Amino acid sequence: MLYCFGGSVLSSLMLAEPPIAFLAKGTNILLASSVWYLVFYCPQDIFYRCFAFLPLRLLVAGMKEVTRTWKITAGVAHADSHFKDAWLVMVAVGWARGAGGGLISNFEQLVRGVWKPETNELLKMSYPVKVTLIGAVLFTLQHSQYLPIARHNLVFLYTIFLVVSKVTMMLTRSAASPFAPIEAALGHMFFGLQKTPSKVKGEGTTSSNGSSVCDRSSEQHRDSVKKRQAKKTE
Repeated sequence: MLYCFGGSVLSSLMLAEPPIAFLAKGTNILLASSVWYLVFYCPQDIFYRCFAFLPLRLLVAGMKEVTRTWKITAGVAHADSHFKDAWLVMVAVGWARGAGGGLISNFEQLVRGVWKPETNELLKMSYPVKVTLIGAVLFTLQHSQYLPIARHNLVFLYTIFLVVSKVTMMLTRSAASPFAPIEAALGHMFFGLQKTPSKVKGEGTTSSNGSSVCDRSSEQHRDSVKKRQAKKTE
């Protein structure tokens, strides 16, 4: 439940609202419980095998991305009703509402008895968390009338981008983020970050040089030992 309704829990905590408000919607709780039971306890894994069929998986993934868009817009509007024209609050709540499952994953792991601090989404963001943050910024600008585009047009374009990118990543079986080239260029431009291949190449050169130095020192040591042994025999 924490992972399914993580966005609602996190956004409620940020706005000083009851974090268990999602429990009031019995239909959603029943739906999430039913899906959980069918995925893990359905006889012969029939339910899982049905949704492992690629076209059906693509359909479900597309529906999930559509839901993500509506969660972001609802979070931005909800934050604006509490804090008028507070950009950072609107972005944060929209981000939390759309990607709460990922942002709250460390707490959810801790509840299950698994602690993996290296998977912190705030330190190393996954693609869904990144694209949700971008969407929260865009919808905040549009809601504040700083982005000259109608809301329904922005919703349509953003949803199309989410669905197309998700389906492409699933079909190509690629885990690389579509924003990786842009991130690398911006990181090099503003922070002087070097590219990973050059680092690896540099490390390889250093290690090869270091190994050659070690080989030379070992050869010199063996020569000195031979000379000592020759002197003793004389």
